[in-house]
Amino acid sequence: MNWVQLRSGLAAVALAALAACGGGKGQIEPFVPTRLVSFGDEHSLLTADGKRYGVNGLKSGTTTGEIDCTANPMWVQTLTSHFGLVLAQCNPENKPVTAFLRGSVGAKVADVKAQIDQQLASGSVGPKDLLVINVGFYDVLEAYQQFPTRSEGELTGLVQQRGRELAAQVNRLANANGRVVVLTVFDAGLTPAGLNEKATKTDTDRAALLTRLTNAFNVAMRLALIEDGRLIGLVLADETITTAVRFPSAFGYTDVKQAACTVDLPNCTTATVRSEVGTNVWLWADGLHLGAAGQNLIGNAALTRATNNPF
Repeated sequence: MNWVQLRSGLAAVALAALAACGGGKGQIEPFVPTRLVSFGDEHSLLTADGKRYGVNGLKSGTTTGEIDCTANPMWVQTLTSHFGLVLAQCNPENKPVTAFLRGSVGAKVADVKAQIDQQLASGSVGPKDLLVINVGFYDVLEAYQQFPTRSEGELTGLVQQRGRELAAQVNRLANANGRVVVLTVFDAGLTPAGLNEKATKTDTDRAALLTRLTNAFNVAMRLALIEDGRLIGLVLADETITTAVRFPSAFGYTDVKQAACTVDLPNCTTATVRSEVGTNVWLWADGLHLGAAGQNLIGNAALTRATNNPF
């Protein structure tokens, strides 16, 4: 089953159109980082034994379900592969480790601040460091879970503050002379869990509420970023995934609404997806996490930003 097969043509054009500007006119010299450090939640994480929080690929010919950590790569692996950097969690050839995952399961913006605190306490960052950040999804969910006890207006203010706090951490790394790629949060209202909230709660369109909270977070974060493409590159993960949901056939997706996995993450593999998946491409691994093809979309968008910004 080829989980990362995407149609060329329209899909490539759509990705190019979705790449965030980031400032500048492009790179005079190609940016070649010597180290990558990733901050965020489990959307950017591998376990110690190389499992991702999505659909894991299996080693060819395995009869014991042995994971191939290079198959169905998580989006950060698209960057490490391109730049020849090595993660400890996926290092079958035992090469020197040059890429580091500082994220944690369920991390919110405050947790990323702590991750960055720890990173800077252990040493400086510099112009050959690619620092990638993907967080905010759980800040949006935390706010949403307080509805209707708290009004939408209150919750909008809360996520906007979290967005500004994330921008402050991005700016902090940029001011420390690192080169930062930050992702917007993909729309929680488009996830299978978000759609289920809409179907099971009738007080308001819950998926639309999740969408509005996601947008409020992203806009606040973007407006507070330093506008200097030499230091910060912005990846519009929200628009990338939204476009795939709106035009699934253009991206080769068979399903963009249901969860493919039948077991909890990170233990889902190509052997434990729903039988109807077959050789088809589904966007979602479970109610909240992207499958391999969605991770591939985000990874390609991030790579475009990392290689095109004037770092």
